Amino acid sequence: MHFIDVILPIPLEKTFTYAVSEREASFLQPGMRVSVPFGRSKIYTGLVYRVHNKAPETYKAKEIDQILDNAPIITERQFKQWEWISSYYMCSLGEVFKAAVPSAFLLESETLILKNESFNPETEESLKDDEWLVYEALQHQSMLKVHEVSSIIDRKSTLSVLKRLLDKNVIKLKEEINDQYKPKLIRYIRLHERYTSDDELNGLLEQLSRAPKQREVILTFFTMEAVAGKGIQVKELEEKSNASSATIKALVDKEILEEHFIQQDRIQYEGEEVSDLKDLNEYQTSALKEIEEHFTSEGVVLLHGVTSSGKTEVYVKLIERIIAEGKQVLYLLPEIALTTQLIKRLQDYFGEKVSVYHSKYSVNERVEAWNNILKGASKAQIVIGARSAVLLPFSNLGLVIVDEEHETSFKQFDPAPRYHARDTAIVLAAIHKAKTLLGTATPSIESYHNAKIGKYKLVEITRRFGNVMMPDIELTDIKEKHRKRKMTGHFSDRLLEAIQEALGEKEQVIIFQNRRGFAPILECNTCGHSPQCPNCDVSLTYHQYKKQLRCHYCGYAMAMQLACLACGSSEIDTKGLGTEQIELALKELFPKAKIGRMDSDTTRGKHGYQKIITAFEQLEIDILVGTQMLTKGLDFRNVSLVGVMNADTLLNFPDFRAHERSFQLIQQVSGRAGRTKKRGKVIIQTFNPYHQILQQASINNYEEMFTDQINERRQFRYPPFTRIIKLVFKHKDYNKVNDASSWYAKALHTVFDNHTKTEILGPEFPPVSRIRNEYLKNIIIKVPHNQSVKQTKDAIRRIDKSFQSIAAYRSVRIIYNVDAY
Repeated sequence: MHFIDVILPIPLEKTFTYAVSEREASFLQPGMRVSVPFGRSKIYTGLVYRVHNKAPETYKAKEIDQILDNAPIITERQFKQWEWISSYYMCSLGEVFKAAVPSAFLLESETLILKNESFNPETEESLKDDEWLVYEALQHQSMLKVHEVSSIIDRKSTLSVLKRLLDKNVIKLKEEINDQYKPKLIRYIRLHERYTSDDELNGLLEQLSRAPKQREVILTFFTMEAVAGKGIQVKELEEKSNASSATIKALVDKEILEEHFIQQDRIQYEGEEVSDLKDLNEYQTSALKEIEEHFTSEGVVLLHGVTSSGKTEVYVKLIERIIAEGKQVLYLLPEIALTTQLIKRLQDYFGEKVSVYHSKYSVNERVEAWNNILKGASKAQIVIGARSAVLLPFSNLGLVIVDEEHETSFKQFDPAPRYHARDTAIVLAAIHKAKTLLGTATPSIESYHNAKIGKYKLVEITRRFGNVMMPDIELTDIKEKHRKRKMTGHFSDRLLEAIQEALGEKEQVIIFQNRRGFAPILECNTCGHSPQCPNCDVSLTYHQYKKQLRCHYCGYAMAMQLACLACGSSEIDTKGLGTEQIELALKELFPKAKIGRMDSDTTRGKHGYQKIITAFEQLEIDILVGTQMLTKGLDFRNVSLVGVMNADTLLNFPDFRAHERSFQLIQQVSGRAGRTKKRGKVIIQTFNPYHQILQQASINNYEEMFTDQINERRQFRYPPFTRIIKLVFKHKDYNKVNDASSWYAKALHTVFDNHTKTEILGPEFPPVSRIRNEYLKNIIIKVPHNQSVKQTKDAIRRIDKSFQSIAAYRSVRIIYNVDAY
């Protein structure tokens, strides 16, 4: 007997064994997809993990349904990376499989309910009411899906009804597999092969003399064929000959023309000739030389270059050298908005060698990118993408660039695997024996610490490109401005003056506020009530544009209330401010200026970012208001002023990284100003201008901030001196979450208290303790660096097994998040 171990895209720890024939076993290889039955009637797409001869001991192996691939779609190195992710981030291989591959690869099964022709209609009277409803529906439709049955009988659970109908031979069930990927086929046209000689062509034109439109199409076709010398698309022929599709169809029906289809990738490079690489200045050249020297002996280099120092040009030179060796390059970015600008720049240099992969692309586009990377096609030598691109099937990786490596967006929070793309990229490069370059103007404390202790090599660029001066950062005390009545709404007189000045000189302005919507809270002035989300423990955010109150956690929305829901008073006021409110205020203050907004409300859809960024680059927008997606590495040449509305919202956040992130955010947003000749200006509004972080950010003193933060982390035992594993307990029942988390915490104390320095914090409710009607409770485990993380995780897994065996707690969901912050 032959068997295969299959990874299923479900959150179960182990692989499942299925039986295969000898012929199938000789054909199958690890990395191929097979569809397999699982559970009572479900069909899943599984991934072959191992082919062997050992039968499972605890169950009888089912046979596979069908083989879906001719060759593996997952490489051996990918499996190594997946195993590392699964073990390090405490998730199953199935979850990694589901996250890594485009959803089109995961064929879905849909149970179809068909009428059983052998059923005797005379026994109709024996059917119960709900059974009769399904039976009657099948008289009008050839088949039904499970969800349709559910709506017919108006009940969520349909299993009992379907089982009774099956027993009575009224219906049959059929599993239909839906293949989601459809290749893009372009319709081409050619002349039928019998019209090869001149005589036949003349005869054809005479024949068509009574059909002038058809004759016109044929003449246009000859002209186009002579010019193009290659296949002619039906669409082009229609446009050139001004003919309708019916005319061309008539010629095809007469067998004068014939259609054929050619498969084409959805993403095509449409640029002109590629341009030459720019020359580097002395600081960039010396940084490049240092990086290349370190790469001869080390795997990871941290490039710390101030904002606008030209790090991208250094990357481009490195990429050029790697692809000249015939190897692939992965370029990771934290934000899809950044790919918009970078794709254009890299395509100018490398033409069609650039491939892009991120979640705003359609499923079909992602499948094509995946296949090109797997084959090592020339159009996928450089892959740009957000964090999911780290899971692609590289065949010959030479270099991984992680740009803006400090960004929190590189960490995946939901669903599993909760990996950090920067750390996963370093492991991926090690598996491929490739090099990793981490680049940023404000390194994360961990990366800089690793560079200080010699784990990474450090290279620095301390000057901006073209010797442009660093922006002048000015802290404005809004507490003082409020006292002296120098505030207009949320704007200080100083910020308004600077905006007026910039607009007067035809320069652009960026205003940063880390909240979308109009206002975070709507409050009644009479009784103090503010509308809350019924599913989460948060206030609803007011969105004036749609005149509704929305929850940013679960998406619940209600119409804007004209009277207080509690006391009926019409005196309702908003508290706090979001990007929408700033945009409206600026329109009133500067009626002649063109104002745009960039947040996750305005950038929905595939080209959302591109439209706004392009409009801003082409000077169609004077003032751009935005959230943190504006701060990351974008390059706008004409911005002379950046305003931060309120720096205190960043600083007063309940997180040990709040100060580090505030420094990074202020430095990054400041870096958007004055990137050409003129020195840029940054105005930061704050109630506390003497705060140490704001002072350090205003003079660009990264070293001092790092020293303060690292000492604080050492004292309170936070990363990089410990590893943090966060456990989140979730359930709809408040008491169950309480009891389950308390039991788990006691078990952890029993295991870790005696002989290790592991700290167990909690269980504790987080600031938002209910989301989507589920209560949350956290336990935080701090694992010291001198203790084996693997052994700690093994101990946690053992506790988890005991936990799952307690019937009362089994319904409580536990989320394991390694390196959670």
